[in-house]
Amino acid sequence: MSTFGKEAEKALAGLLETYDKPGPRYTSYPTAPVWNDSFGETDWREALARADQSPEEPFSLYVHLPFCESMCFYCACNVVITQRREKARAYVDRLLLEVERVASSLPHRRKIGQHHWGGGTPTYLPPEEIERLFVGISAHFPLTPKAEVSIEVDPRVTNFEQLEVLRKLGFNRISMGIQDFDPKVQKAIHRIQSEEMTKALIDEARRLGFESVNVDLVYGLPYQEPGKFSNTIDTILDWKVDRVACYGFAHVPWVKKHQKALPEGSFPSPEERLRLLTLSLERFESGGYRHIGFDHFARPEDSLALASDEGRLHRNFMGYTTRMGKGRAGEDMLMFGMTSIGEVGGAFGQNEKDLKSWTRAIDEGHLPIHRGMRRSADDEERRRIILDLMCNYQVRFEDYEKAGQKPFVERYQDALQDLRRMEGDGLVRVHEDHIEVPPLGRLFLRNLSMPFDAYLEGQRKNKGPMFSRTI
Repeated sequence: MSTFGKEAEKALAGLLETYDKPGPRYTSYPTAPVWNDSFGETDWREALARADQSPEEPFSLYVHLPFCESMCFYCACNVVITQRREKARAYVDRLLLEVERVASSLPHRRKIGQHHWGGGTPTYLPPEEIERLFVGISAHFPLTPKAEVSIEVDPRVTNFEQLEVLRKLGFNRISMGIQDFDPKVQKAIHRIQSEEMTKALIDEARRLGFESVNVDLVYGLPYQEPGKFSNTIDTILDWKVDRVACYGFAHVPWVKKHQKALPEGSFPSPEERLRLLTLSLERFESGGYRHIGFDHFARPEDSLALASDEGRLHRNFMGYTTRMGKGRAGEDMLMFGMTSIGEVGGAFGQNEKDLKSWTRAIDEGHLPIHRGMRRSADDEERRRIILDLMCNYQVRFEDYEKAGQKPFVERYQDALQDLRRMEGDGLVRVHEDHIEVPPLGRLFLRNLSMPFDAYLEGQRKNKGPMFSRTI
C-alpha cells in the first residue's frame, strides 16, 4: 500500500503556495552558484594531493561525453550538438591526456569503486572509441573487484554492438531516459522515442548480463496529463526495471536558452504537476518499489534500497548514489571532460564549461579547471547536516557536538526555528536531541535543507532567478 494516497495529495495541495518555491537540489553544498573562478588548477592539484593521503579509499569517477545528434528541448545538461563524428574521436584523445595528468597527482590512490559515463550521449561514440576510452582510463584508474560501472544511453542511437562492447569491458549498469511515452509530449520536447525501441534495448541489456537497468522519467513537461503519464508508468512497471528516477522538470530558460523553444502555455499547472508527482508515488510504491530520497524509486533488492537501509546512501552530482564503505569512505569523485564536476580532498572543482575552452586548456598542458571551492569547517558541518537530511532523513545533534562548542540547538537556533514552523505542516519533527523527517516530509527535503544553507540568503538578493522550483 502506498504511503501517498488521496489524503496525502489533499494535504500536499494545501502546501504548494508556501513550499513550492525556487531552491537548490543540493547535489552539493555549498551549491555551485557560490563557487568562484579564483579557484583554479593549482587549488585542484592541492585537493588531489590531500585526497592521495587516503590510498585505501576508492574513488568514484565521472566522465562527461557531451555529444548528441539533436537537442532535446527540455534538457538541462551541457551538450554539444554535432553530426561530425571526428569531433568525438578528438575529444577522446584529449580525455585520455586529462586522465594521465590527474593520475600523475595521485601516485598512491587510484582504485575506482564507481565508474560512470554521462552526457550528452555517451553512446554517440562508436564501439572502438568506447573501448579505447575505457581501456585508457582503466590503465591509470583500475576498478575494485565489485565496482559499479554504469553508463547513460539513448535508445534512439544505441545499438546492440555497442551494448556488447560495454558489457565485455565490464559495464554492469545501464541507465536511459524515457521522460514520457506520450507522443504529444515527445513531439513538444523534440525527443521521439518509441516503447518498442526502448524495450528492445532493455531486453538486450538483460540478455547480455547487465546487473541493473535504470530509467528516468520527468514530470512537469509540456502537455503532460495524469492519465497518459499513468500509461507510461504502467509500461515501466510491466518491464520491472531495477531503479527509476522521476525528476521534476527543471524549467530554467534563463540558463538553457533552448528551453524557450518549448510551447508557451503548455505546461501543467502547479496543481496538475503535483498530481503527476503523487501519481508516480502511488503507483511505484504500490508496484513494489521503495521511495528513495525525493525523486528515486528502487526495487527492495536494488543496491540503492539496501544502501538506504544500511545508512550508506549518498547524494552528489549524479543524484542519489551509494557510499562504498562505512563513514565517509568513497565520497571523493574524480571528473573528466568538459563541464564535469568533481569533489576531492574537501574541495569542489568544475572543468571548463565549453568545448573550445576545455580543449585549449588540455592542448596547453593544463588541468582544465574553470572554478571551484575549498570547503571551510563550517561548510563541512552544514554539508553533513544536509546530507543527513537528504539521505538518512534524520539529524542527531550529538553527531555535531564537540568539547568546547556550543550545543547544536544554540548554533543552529535560526534553522531549527524555521523547521519548527514546518513542523506544524507535518513535514518534520524537531525533537530534543534530533530532527526526524516523516514520509510526507521527504517530498520537501530541499525545503528542509534550505534553513541550514548559510549562502542562500545572499543568493536570493541577486537579481534574476537561480534555481528550479522545489515541487
